Amino acid sequence: MRASVSLDFIRNFSRNRAAVAGLIIVIAVVAIAALAPLLFPRNPLRIVARPEIWPFINPSYPLGTDSLGRDIAAMIAHGARTTLAISLFASITATVIGVSVGATAAYFGGWADRVLMRITELFQTVPALIFVLTIVVILGQRIENVVIAVGLVTWTSIARLTRAEFLTLREREFVLACRTMGMSNWRIILGEILPNALPPIVVLSSLSVAGAILYESAVSFLGLGDPNIASWGRLIGDGRSLIRTSWYICAIPGATIMITVLALNLVGDGLNDALNPKLRDR
Repeated sequence: MRASVSLDFIRNFSRNRAAVAGLIIVIAVVAIAALAPLLFPRNPLRIVARPEIWPFINPSYPLGTDSLGRDIAAMIAHGARTTLAISLFASITATVIGVSVGATAAYFGGWADRVLMRITELFQTVPALIFVLTIVVILGQRIENVVIAVGLVTWTSIARLTRAEFLTLREREFVLACRTMGMSNWRIILGEILPNALPPIVVLSSLSVAGAILYESAVSFLGLGDPNIASWGRLIGDGRSLIRTSWYICAIPGATIMITVLALNLVGDGLNDALNPKLRDR
């Protein structure tokens, strides 16, 4: 049965050519990030040549060098590790918080629902980027603090979706049967309702990774990221003063961010088409 479901998912996902293309791009970015220490074993922040070597001029530095003489290709590869790690863990943090809040609010209802939803609305009223920057400034410019900051501003949409799914499922026959059998509330939530609510949550979580990349890039662009680690946003920030003369320093990481975020959004759309029964035969 599970093999049949998996085959159906793969078949439905593969019908979306844009999603398949996005998945290929995401796999390529992950592969570059994983192989970065082998492709560029030296510290990517090390000065290796004269400043502002344009791309495709020197074969030793295929993407050129920045204003300090650092290899842009090395910074892109190592920056992929930083950006993807922060975005993935931030998305996991947001998903854990959002699912916990949404499931608790919907299942128990009453005062728990009212309090948790008011807290969710409070978080939504604060401008997300300003909230992220404030948290990073308070906690310090470290990777784990950026993860916490991004996770704390991106969980609200997941919480609302989880609540809506749980409200739909909590009165179904199989849930009522579990209550009749005397199963505990948390066993029903984790073992019965949550697995049935997961497909749309998975889709939204995959899309939140793309949003986390943008937040991380914004933080690094403004100089609030970890100064000892290469990052795509930091590379754009370092090259902004030379945008008129050496625009490629900003354009290359900018295009990398754009393509990666677009690919993740395409994968999210493909997951939605494959997991949503209303869209499978579209």
